[in-house]
Amino acid sequence: MSIAYLFLNGDLLGEKNFYKNFIEENKGDIFCADGGADILDELGLNPLEIWGDLDSINKKTLQKFLGKGVCIKKFPSEKDETDSELLLSYLNEKNYEKIYCIAGLGGALEHELTNINLCFKYKNLSFLTEKEEVFSIDKKYNFKNLKNKEISFIIYSDKIKNLNLFGFKYNAENLNLNRGDSRCVSNIIKEKFAEISFESGKILCIIKRN
Repeated sequence: MSIAYLFLNGDLLGEKNFYKNFIEENKGDIFCADGGADILDELGLNPLEIWGDLDSINKKTLQKFLGKGVCIKKFPSEKDETDSELLLSYLNEKNYEKIYCIAGLGGALEHELTNINLCFKYKNLSFLTEKEEVFSIDKKYNFKNLKNKEISFIIYSDKIKNLNLFGFKYNAENLNLNRGDSRCVSNIIKEKFAEISFESGKILCIIKRN
């Protein structure tokens, strides 16, 4: 599987060794948006490219990566897209099968919510922390070898039509839900193979990693 890592300027949310070990075990290309470069520097990792208006990156970090030959792509501060979406659009064109966004949660609430909404625009995007993984589901998803993991499904559209859950502690069949319903929060995967499917709507999935 081809993997890209996108470091943003939010909170790292977990121990540094978790992220270093995860990237070591799941090899991929590393990119960062602006101040995400400072987090990479703390982890002792080097990006392939740094994108942004460069208003939040530490100047010493910038000079350090410039000295290492890292590609820097600077954009004006006044633009239609955020630094993170500019870079995500670029990564999407490169056809990575999976994009892990790190340090995209926490920090300013408006940025956190905007970032989460990107999951519905880029279907291969997951937000990764030491404690959870967050991604969108488009009509059907299979969960393998995640037995006993806690999982929540958040309704992100006005309605969810004909929701089916199999292999969970709380299963469901042809369930219709509305925005704000909390019925699918804090479920448990009980089988080696579990599946969610629904006819229409938008769902955000949150898997507790430990």
